[in-house]
Amino acid sequence: QEKLDMSMYPVESIRNFSIIAHVDHGKSTLADRLLEITGTIAKTDRNKQVLDKLQVERERGITVKAQSASLFYSHEGVNYLLNLIDTPGHVDFSYEVSRSLSACQGVILVVDANEGIQAQTVANFYLAFEAQLAIIPVINKIDLKNADPERVEKQIEKLFDIPIDECVRISAKQGTNVEKVLQKVIEKIPPPHCNTADPLKALVFDSTFDHYRGVIANIALFGGEIQKGHKIVSAHTKKRYEVNEVGILTPNEQPTHKLYAGQVGYLIAGMKEVTEAQIGDTLFLYKQPVEPLPGFKSAKPMVFAVMNPADQTEYNNLKSALERLTLNDSSVTVHRDSSLALGAGWRLGFLGLLHMEVFNQRLEQEYNMSVILTAPTVPYKAILSSAKLIKEYGKAEITIINPAQFPDKLSVSEYLEPTVFGTIVTPHEYIGKIIALCQDRRAVQKDMLYIDEHRVMLKYLFPLNEIVVDFYDALKSLSSGYASFDYEDAGYQAADLIKMDILLNGSPVEELATIIHNDKAYATGKFLPRTSLILSYLKYGLIIVYVILFYRLKAYRKNVVAKCYGGDITRRMKLLKRQAEGKKLMRKIGNVEVPRDAFIRVLKRQTDK
Repeated sequence: QEKLDMSMYPVESIRNFSIIAHVDHGKSTLADRLLEITGTIAKTDRNKQVLDKLQVERERGITVKAQSASLFYSHEGVNYLLNLIDTPGHVDFSYEVSRSLSACQGVILVVDANEGIQAQTVANFYLAFEAQLAIIPVINKIDLKNADPERVEKQIEKLFDIPIDECVRISAKQGTNVEKVLQKVIEKIPPPHCNTADPLKALVFDSTFDHYRGVIANIALFGGEIQKGHKIVSAHTKKRYEVNEVGILTPNEQPTHKLYAGQVGYLIAGMKEVTEAQIGDTLFLYKQPVEPLPGFKSAKPMVFAVMNPADQTEYNNLKSALERLTLNDSSVTVHRDSSLALGAGWRLGFLGLLHMEVFNQRLEQEYNMSVILTAPTVPYKAILSSAKLIKEYGKAEITIINPAQFPDKLSVSEYLEPTVFGTIVTPHEYIGKIIALCQDRRAVQKDMLYIDEHRVMLKYLFPLNEIVVDFYDALKSLSSGYASFDYEDAGYQAADLIKMDILLNGSPVEELATIIHNDKAYATGKFLPRTSLILSYLKYGLIIVYVILFYRLKAYRKNVVAKCYGGDITRRMKLLKRQAEGKKLMRKIGNVEVPRDAFIRVLKRQTDK
C-alpha cells in the first residue's frame, strides 16, 4: 500500500473537530455525508454508520466508541486536512466524549430540528465550552414533516447564548447544506497551536487491541514529528519502544511516511501488554523528555456488578477476554471477587447501566463468552469511629462496593451515599408526573427553567442508587418517550443506610445482601422474598426467611390431603399430623442447600418495583 506524504499539510491548514449531540440526533449520519463529500468513501446507499464498527453499535443504532477519520478537502484553492472524531451521545459514554475533545480545537453541535435541545445536548455543550473549543451549532433533520428549525434556533440562543444567524440548517440524510458545514469548520475552528520544530509530544487519546500487531494507539501530535524507526518513551510507564508503523485513519488505516505536529493518526510500536497504552499518556522521543500533557480525569465507575463465568472451567478464557476488552474500554474497573455460591469472578465498575449491557454484549459477540452478571449496586462510603477498624483499614473513610463488607453501625460515625446532578428536559404537560417520580426517588429539586413555551428543563439532586436500575425506563413511560435525562457526579452526602440481610433457614446469605436506605427497607424487604425466593420454596420443604422486623414467609407445602375425596375425617387428620411431624424434624436437622442456578435467578432480580 502506497504511503501518504503528510508534509503537504502544514499546521495552518489542519482542523481537528468533533461531532457532539444527544443520542439519535444524527451524528453518525452527518459523519457519513462528510466522508462522502470529501471523497474519503465512495457514495453508495450502503453508507450507514460507517464509523460505527462494532456489531453492538450497528444492532442498537448507537455510537459506543468514539471513532476518528482524516478528510482531505479543498476550499478556495487551499488543501485542508480535517480530522473528524464521531462521539457517542448517551450519558454513560460522556467519558469517550471528553477524551475526544482533548484532541480537538472545535466541535459541531448537532440538534434535532424535530426534538430540539435535549439533556445530553446541554451536557455536551458544557463539556466543549469548558474546554474552550469553537462551537458550530447545526440543526439536523430539517426534511422531517414536523421539523421546526426556528423554534430550535431560539432554544440555542436562549440556553447557549449563540446568535441565531450562526446556526446551520441541514439534512444529513439527504445531504442538504452539508457542504456549508465543512466551510464553517474551516472558517470558525482555529488550527492547532503547535510547531513541527518542537520536540515530539504526542497524546494517546484512544487505543484498540489487534491480535497480530498488539496495541494500536490513536495519537494527537502537539509538537514535533514521528516516523517508523523512532525510539519513543511513555511518560506514564517510562518504557521504551521502537515505532513500527504510523498512519492516519480514512477511516481504515492508511500508513504514512511521517506524522507532523497538529495531525491525528495511529501508531504501532510493539506494545504487547494491555496496560501499556494508558489513555491520556504522553509519548516523547528517547533522550528528548518533555513536560507531560495534562491527560484526563480518570473515569469514575457509577455502578458495580459481579461477573462470573457460566462454567468455572472457562475462568481463564474469561480473564483473557476481560483484559483485552478493558484495553478497548479503559473506563471499566476490575477487582477480583469470589463467593461460595457463584465461585471465582470479578467485581466490575461501569459508568452506567447501558455501559454494563453493552460491555456484556461485546463479551458475548467478540469473545464468545457466556457470563453471569448480578444486579447492579453503587459504591457507598463510611466514616469509621472505631479505632480498631481505622487501624485495620489505615484510614477513617472507606469505600464499600461489596455489601458483605458493610461495617456495623456501632463502629461508624456516618454513612455516605453517592449523588448525581440530574437534568431532565420534558414537554410541559408531563411536569406533574415527573416531579412525583423524582420525589418518590428521594430527589431534591434545584432548578426549573422553561426553554420555550412547550419545553421545561428540570434540575434535581438524586441519590445514585435511586436512578441506577429503572429510573430512565420509568421516566420514558411517564412522558410517552418524550423526556430526556442526563446526569453528572455530585459527590457524596450523609444518609441513613442499613444492610439488608436475607436469611435462609436462619443463616445469612452473603450473595443476597444489599445496602438500602432505611426509609425504603421495609417495602423492599417485603417485596424481595415474595418474588425472588419463590423458586426456592418450590424445591424445598421448609425455608424460613426473616427480613426487617422478622418478616416471615410461610413455606410452600405439599397438599397431602388432595387425594382424600370425602370419607372419614380421621384419615385427613392422620395425613396432616404426619406432615407436621416431618416438618418439625426438618426444623431440627434440615439444612437448606440452594443450587447455583437458583442464586443466579435471584441475583438477576429487578430490585425496585
